[in-house]
Amino acid sequence: MKARVHITLKNGILDPQGAAVSHSLGALGFDNVNDVRQGKVIELDLAETNKAVAEATVTQMCEKLLANTVIENYAVEIL
Repeated sequence: MKARVHITLKNGILDPQGAAVSHSLGALGFDNVNDVRQGKVIELDLAETNKAVAEATVTQMCEKLLANTVIENYAVEIL
């Protein structure tokens, strides 16, 4: 079973990478972009076959390692 985790910075947390992308887009003539927030995607290939167990396991992974829950939000998607 495959899982995908989307990790983004929480609102109010400074995103220097997003700001750099936003600035560069403006410099390239894309003036209609108001804001850019950058995140990351982690894909996992799990041996688990039970969807509920897989989601719970990946959630534990996020809480313990994959996401810094002080400054990041995450969303787990079981594929």
